[in-house]
Amino acid sequence: MRKLLITGISVLSVFAVAACGDSGTDSSKSGGEETIKMGVGGPLTGPNAAFGAQLRNGAVQAVEDINAAGGINGKKISLVFEDDVSDPKQGVSVANKMAGEGVKFVVGHFNSGVSIPASDVYLENGMLMVTPASTNPKITDRQMWNVFRVCGRDDQQGTVAGEYISNNLADKKVAIVHDKTPYGKGLADETKKALNNGGINEVIYEGINLGEKDLSALVAKMKDAGAELVYFGGVHTEGGLIVRQMRDHGLNATLMSGDGIATDEFASIAGPAAVGTLMTFAPDPRKRPEAEDALKKFDEKGISTEAYTLYSYAVVQIIKQAAEAIQSLDPKKVAEQMRSGQEFDTVIGKIAFDKKGDVNRLDYTMYTWKNIDGNRVTYVEN
Repeated sequence: MRKLLITGISVLSVFAVAACGDSGTDSSKSGGEETIKMGVGGPLTGPNAAFGAQLRNGAVQAVEDINAAGGINGKKISLVFEDDVSDPKQGVSVANKMAGEGVKFVVGHFNSGVSIPASDVYLENGMLMVTPASTNPKITDRQMWNVFRVCGRDDQQGTVAGEYISNNLADKKVAIVHDKTPYGKGLADETKKALNNGGINEVIYEGINLGEKDLSALVAKMKDAGAELVYFGGVHTEGGLIVRQMRDHGLNATLMSGDGIATDEFASIAGPAAVGTLMTFAPDPRKRPEAEDALKKFDEKGISTEAYTLYSYAVVQIIKQAAEAIQSLDPKKVAEQMRSGQEFDTVIGKIAFDKKGDVNRLDYTMYTWKNIDGNRVTYVEN
């Protein structure tokens, strides 16, 4: 019940601040003038709604700021919001819906397992997709003209995690657990590869099902194996339950995970057990001077800018700068400009893309979940 309440609040708050249109629909006219239809696809409801709120909040603020400055090539942006509920089939459905509504640029999605099939729909319909958060290598390894991401890749993230363990925790017995999704299993496998290459072999490698609540059998197996470090590939919902049930059953192993737990809802689920958890994520974008003005506007609205909020804002900035560099709103021409080597100025720093559509920087470091001032547990950059 606690989890459902918090998720509901997150979603309601993000809907309340969105002045650019209602969820799922929006007009392509603004004051009688044609506008640029831009879609935001992500989990606006369901267990990952906290991340959907991040994507939506970032896009809404970016569009508000860009429209106030004259829009893109003299045209204002109107936003269309679609809820994929973190489900691949629903992701395809909302992608087709946005295509039918005339959307040409998409900010999304969050889950790799949704971004991959949705991107095929966007390709068929000549739409440009830039994901703020999907990290599975397959997304860009297919080298589709219309697919980009502003975050890093799981082969990078897994390497950072594996090297951290090898350098700092090499004497620990490691268990590896994943949620069987393209993101979770992919990240766990990349971390396993890095560990194995470094001479460390896991004592357990297990998959769990999304939505699984009773993890006592898994915890018992890890306890019997003497696990001292548990690496989890997945998101905050299952990650929080794992570490909480580990403590409930007397397993004091350290949990380590990736960007999928980068929301304060992880601590809401895990409770005090969240303290000490290790997490890979990008260097905190909120510390960048480029983000200062945007952060003030978020603060004025009472919006948290955790995790991928600023990444979503950056996506809109990049589309604007690429379109204005060529004075065109043709998605394919904008994509070509994004691959041209142009360096884009964004709230998360300067970004350029390689030919695959990946950013040209390693974007991961280590965080630790800590109790701040005795009343709030959150992630702090090491």
